[in-house]
Amino acid sequence: MPVLQTPFLVEPPLLAAGAAQDLPPGGRKLVFAPGGETVLLLNVEGEFYAMENSCPHAGASMASGSCDRHVLTCPAHGLRFDIRNGRCTASPQLLIPLYEVLELEGQLWLKRPSAES
Repeated sequence: MPVLQTPFLVEPPLLAAGAAQDLPPGGRKLVFAPGGETVLLLNVEGEFYAMENSCPHAGASMASGSCDRHVLTCPAHGLRFDIRNGRCTASPQLLIPLYEVLELEGQLWLKRPSAES
């Protein structure tokens, strides 16, 4: 029986986000995706979280918002979002799309949210 060799494809492609050791607990950084989108990457208590860097209320950057445990506050209007699910704590219909964070051989990779999320 012939063996069919197919390449391994990653769909959607992963976005490189740097070395895990360069983002200690309490750290954050912006990752720039092709097309101009920015992603906020956070290390909270040793766990990595990533989300679009745009508040769904008025598009403000979330990068300088205060983060208390798993709640990130929008610096523009004070809306608070749970970084584990992207939902606004006061208005759950407001949602920031999350990226899945993968750690492979010490490097961080971000997987885009799927269209149906």
